[in-house]
Amino acid sequence: MTDKVTEDYLRRTRDPHAALGHAMDRITWPPALAAAAGHRLLPRPLFLAAQHLDRAAHDVVQLFGLLTALPDLLFDGDLNRYCAAVGIDARKQRLITSLGGTAPPLYGRADLSYDGQRFQLLEFNVGSEIGGVDRAGTIPRLLARADAFRPFAAAHHLAHLDTDRLVAGALRTAAATVTAQAAPTVALLEAPGGLGRFGPVWQALAELMRGHGIDFLVGEVQHTRRRHGRLTLDGRRLDVVLRCFSAEEILAHPDGEDLVADVLDAHREGTCVLFTPLESALFHNKAALALLSDPRARAALPAAQQDLVDRFLPWTRTLPADPGADRALLEQCMDLREELILKPSAQYGGNGVVAGWETTGDRWRQALHAGHAAGAVVQQRVRPRPEPVADTRTGEIRDWTAVWGLFVAPAGPSGIYARAVPDTAGAVVGMGVNQQARTAGVFTHPAPAAPPGPPCDRP
Repeated sequence: MTDKVTEDYLRRTRDPHAALGHAMDRITWPPALAAAAGHRLLPRPLFLAAQHLDRAAHDVVQLFGLLTALPDLLFDGDLNRYCAAVGIDARKQRLITSLGGTAPPLYGRADLSYDGQRFQLLEFNVGSEIGGVDRAGTIPRLLARADAFRPFAAAHHLAHLDTDRLVAGALRTAAATVTAQAAPTVALLEAPGGLGRFGPVWQALAELMRGHGIDFLVGEVQHTRRRHGRLTLDGRRLDVVLRCFSAEEILAHPDGEDLVADVLDAHREGTCVLFTPLESALFHNKAALALLSDPRARAALPAAQQDLVDRFLPWTRTLPADPGADRALLEQCMDLREELILKPSAQYGGNGVVAGWETTGDRWRQALHAGHAAGAVVQQRVRPRPEPVADTRTGEIRDWTAVWGLFVAPAGPSGIYARAVPDTAGAVVGMGVNQQARTAGVFTHPAPAAPPGPPCDRP
């Protein structure tokens, strides 16, 4: 099931002393990246056909447009009805639509499964509170320069996108609406306490952004101030806030709206750009994908968009708040337990995910009932291509399971990276919830174009 580039890489690295197999070990990583993730890098890159990635990138951009059009397509532009349908309560709706409720800019990370011929969408992290930008471009960029890897890359015409450069470009474009400075001041803002958990990752991103000529700060939202009509952090006037706090994190505080009031006011007044606005949370919710998959909703879509949903999105359904509201769905989920995975609608990073094939019938029913209460979707199981990885000490090969994170920005597709776990480490491929998870750089290679895949099999 592997591609010819992977097969050639494994053949050349079968000897554990081969220099190619140790190329990752011999790279000098940027200090902050080394501190944040250097101990959790997969020992080899992953490879995929450029044509397959191009098709997936096109589908992701098209699906973003479809997602952000859902209020108009299905609810006549009524955000109240849309929010009710995806489980967004009144307080959250007021917060995330406080800038007008307009469609957010194209920005986020689509998490995908790849079977060697086509990609399928697992979830779409719409918005700027996403990880991986610090690694997606850096790993393949530095590996491509390594003496041990460069001949292999040339032989297979390997390519990659510099994600951090493209993100820096998006931030410069955003800043251009409020400043003419060549080096705009951008502050990445976390929720209160967020730097305690994610600080090292954001410092790695800051290190890269400064290298692209951006005056880049890292802080928490409660530390911003208004001075002389401008938003500041540590006394520095800000041109852009890169939002790395979620609506849920803000609303976890009784006075959460006050924490972000200055940031929102500055954006309204045009003195500082909030990138991305909280409106992204309208579509970050996994229940939005379930709307696309539900035949009662998709019937309203044009034929081309129906084809996109059928081909790209696995069968996905929202669990209603009342288990008795759709007993047929509950029993279908019980019958198809080994083919379904449950995901909390508003969480991220793999938190709360339950794979039906990894649990018993009783525990699966308990998870379904908990999902009804908390807000969750069930999604059809997908079976990705195994990614064989050689142990650099012994040469022993074992299969890993990868999830591919495709980045998009206003200028379009902006690179890809992968997270992977050994195939015995469980279904959840999340860096925060699975300590066996590793980050992999990704290269594309030319390959004969494959025809579009068939629609996803539906339960």
